[in-house]
Amino acid sequence: MGTRAGGLYVGRRAAAAGAALLLALLAALLALAALYGRCRQEAAPPPPPSPRAPGPAAAPPPAPAAGSVRRLPRHLLPLHYDLELWPRVRPGQAGPFAFTGQVNITVRCLRDTDAAVLHSAGLRSRGAAAVRGPLSEPGAAVEVAGLRHDEAGEVAVLELRGRLRAGRRYVLQLGFQGRLDEDLDGLFLTRYTDRGQSSMLIASQMEPTYARRVYPCFDEPAMKATFNIRIIHDPSYVALSNMPAIDVCEVKDENGSLWTVTTFNTSVKMSTYLTAFVICDFDYVTRTERGNEIRIWARKEAVKNGYVDYALNITGPIFSFLEDILNVSYPLPKTDLVALPDFGAGGMENWGLMIFQEASLMNLPSDEFTSRKAMIALVVSHELGHQWFGNLVTMNWWNDLWLNEGLASYFEYLGATFVEPKLSLDKIFYAHVVQPVLREDSEIARSLSESEDKIKGSFSLMSLFDNITYSKGASITWMLSGFLTEKLFIRALTSYLKEFSFSNANQDDLWTHIQMVVDAQDEVQLPAPVKQIMDSWTCQNGFPVLTLNLTSGTIRQEQFFNKNNRKSTDSYNNTWIIPISWMRNGSSQPLTWLDKSSKMFPEMQVSESDYDWILLNVNLSGYYRVNYDQLNLKRLARLLENDPKAIPAVSRFQLIDDVFTLREFGYVPIETALELTKYLAREDELFIWNVVLLNLIPENLESMLKNNAVYPFLKKYLLKRMLPIYHYYAGFIRQNADALEDDYFAQVYLEKLLATACWLGLQDCLDLSSELYAKWRDNPEYKIPFLIRRTVCCYGIAVGSDKEWNFAWEMYNHTDSIEEDEDILLHAMSCAKEPWLLYRYLQYGLSDTLFSSNCTSVIISHVATKDIGHHIAWEFVTENWPLLSQGYGHELLHDVLKAMGRFVKTDVQIQELQVFYNATLEEEERETITMLLESAKLENIERRKLLIKIANWLEKNIDD
Repeated sequence: MGTRAGGLYVGRRAAAAGAALLLALLAALLALAALYGRCRQEAAPPPPPSPRAPGPAAAPPPAPAAGSVRRLPRHLLPLHYDLELWPRVRPGQAGPFAFTGQVNITVRCLRDTDAAVLHSAGLRSRGAAAVRGPLSEPGAAVEVAGLRHDEAGEVAVLELRGRLRAGRRYVLQLGFQGRLDEDLDGLFLTRYTDRGQSSMLIASQMEPTYARRVYPCFDEPAMKATFNIRIIHDPSYVALSNMPAIDVCEVKDENGSLWTVTTFNTSVKMSTYLTAFVICDFDYVTRTERGNEIRIWARKEAVKNGYVDYALNITGPIFSFLEDILNVSYPLPKTDLVALPDFGAGGMENWGLMIFQEASLMNLPSDEFTSRKAMIALVVSHELGHQWFGNLVTMNWWNDLWLNEGLASYFEYLGATFVEPKLSLDKIFYAHVVQPVLREDSEIARSLSESEDKIKGSFSLMSLFDNITYSKGASITWMLSGFLTEKLFIRALTSYLKEFSFSNANQDDLWTHIQMVVDAQDEVQLPAPVKQIMDSWTCQNGFPVLTLNLTSGTIRQEQFFNKNNRKSTDSYNNTWIIPISWMRNGSSQPLTWLDKSSKMFPEMQVSESDYDWILLNVNLSGYYRVNYDQLNLKRLARLLENDPKAIPAVSRFQLIDDVFTLREFGYVPIETALELTKYLAREDELFIWNVVLLNLIPENLESMLKNNAVYPFLKKYLLKRMLPIYHYYAGFIRQNADALEDDYFAQVYLEKLLATACWLGLQDCLDLSSELYAKWRDNPEYKIPFLIRRTVCCYGIAVGSDKEWNFAWEMYNHTDSIEEDEDILLHAMSCAKEPWLLYRYLQYGLSDTLFSSNCTSVIISHVATKDIGHHIAWEFVTENWPLLSQGYGHELLHDVLKAMGRFVKTDVQIQELQVFYNATLEEEERETITMLLESAKLENIERRKLLIKIANWLEKNIDD
């Protein structure tokens, strides 16, 4: 499936779940507001990515749980499907909607049986089922005694009066009908607006187990077959499927109405989850790359305005790049990419008919900023990678899903940086893939590859589509390519792809082909068989942390875990076979291996010289963290102060990220982490500054830190170090922000740097925000540079008066404003420093003529996060609870109430909150809230202890 939607897979540290939940609730509310859509009640003209048009929606039928994993008996093997689908939909028609169909499945009988069992979910029979064959006997048939549907097991059983004989071929014939709903799974209908007109389209999403909701089938990835597909549809629509259309004709229904019949060429052998259908009134742009006709379909307005031109321009080159590097040709004659206004994933790799969220493919032709193009390139490259990893060679079963998603995620970054060479592959891969999943992997109790037996029963396959599968899979692949060398790795992948083309494989098959390549050369020597090395990474939970003792040259490994919350029953006995890339005093050293729990490396013993230092895991070549002894950390800190570029940028990022994470998990004291920040005045990489600021000033704790004794020390210490990089980028903003259009990390991380400078009270930052905001006030046609718009609007209002606030309110209500700007202004209006303005804003939030109910909670949450706002927000909630409760319900404000937990420090405060909860919430809810508040209080107490240590350290080192 496509790349992960931002924020979808969020790790949870179980031991601190209650307190962490309190701190995360606010961010969740803000994200929900974006999901709910526009806050304003009145409709506005649609922006390029179209909102869904209003229209009747059929109530969804009771559906089986997503990702049911009942396995089929191995009596029958599907060879070919003849499939006809007929969605009974006319333009402008009101629901409910349905579809009918007929499927004839040619099967080979592997074992004698008197029943044919296949998948079917939510479908009803249409006409009598039949079984023809054996096909070697013309006219032969096997009588069907009955057709039984097991909805819980998602299977249909054809009970036969005779027996199907092993070695013979038969055709199962089934008519069916189903509901066509708007749930974005299986075959679904979605509504949208194009050129001011309400329209409908029909599309499909089959992965992992939704094909069985569209047609009866053998819905397992290893049961591949070929397909002849025919779609009957309204003549005003065009029908698309995996293969090119070979015939278009007309047919009349039982009422004499005319329909179009589109017939498609026979498909290649593929899994059912890759079958795809789109029926729409879209336009397309096209180009041909090496005989592969590439078409990108989208709303007519979007195509006319050039919104999909960039996606078209990169798709062919990425295809060619992947063909060349893998030395395996793309086997289909055409590729359609369809941009849906509403789709449940970033993209889906259906062979020959890839489907995307509209936002994943569209780019304004005038938008030259690399960050937007990079996002499109990454999503497109991921789905194109699947044409080899997933489509051509598919995992045997979902337990090895990482063979699809992990490898596609790895090639996603190679393909994207090929078409956007200004992106730094190692920096973007580490910042977006490895670092986030390292933080998450210590919290999730599952391995990358599970046993087939484990994924059965009530296990939800959808839970496998997470960051472990995608990002850990990609990270392990990155490490594997690193220690093999890319040349050998690609050679092994080519061998793997060619042997298992149009078939299935498991991870042992991949290890076998890598071993074959390793055995055929003598340049790369491994300490153990490939399977033994790689199983230690894919079949165990978590990852290791290496501890280096420079005096003895000893490296010890252990599983990385939270030492602050370790339970006596926990078991952390895993060991890994670990490749160690390292450098000494700036010189790269030969790769070495740690294949036991502890090992001495004489070459890593250092002298007494302060300039003798060791760096492990250079450029994050391995999937692990490193814990250095105090001697090496002091030498590295000194090196950073004297010559930071002696350590590669990715390794500097990794060094800081490791040490702050090690502090958080109880391995090192905070003072050790802070020592590595002294050099920052000489740090010019924004992605490194970003990880420092996220650790020192988490966004959800800004208001708490502002009122803490640490703030003045933090202000003086950080501003002294931030000024060089701040002035560098402020110069661009004042003179020519467009010059940053190729600076990816500026577009992603400059906002955080600027927001921190303003939060720390840097006068130049406040003046800059005020200047740009005033420029916008004077000329509403002026566009504040988008990469800093949120910060400029916030601090433009914060340092201004009611005039600045009123202008934001006016622009928020402007009919031409787009949703992204509305979200920025919704936040900015909570930045006012005058209490009466915040109170008025909260009052506005009560008005159902100005806002929808979801925005009421967002406004309250925004205000509650500000240093002067949380008391105002709390008083407002308590004073207006009868109205809020009546107008918006308990659920809407439940999270807002819990968000107040971040300010709880004493039992008295808990009691004050409980007085309110006791009067408003049910007993069960009160108990939950009390537990969360108690947990929040304990975390806040621990945080205060930590801040005292930080303040003491800063006070001693503030002038260094």
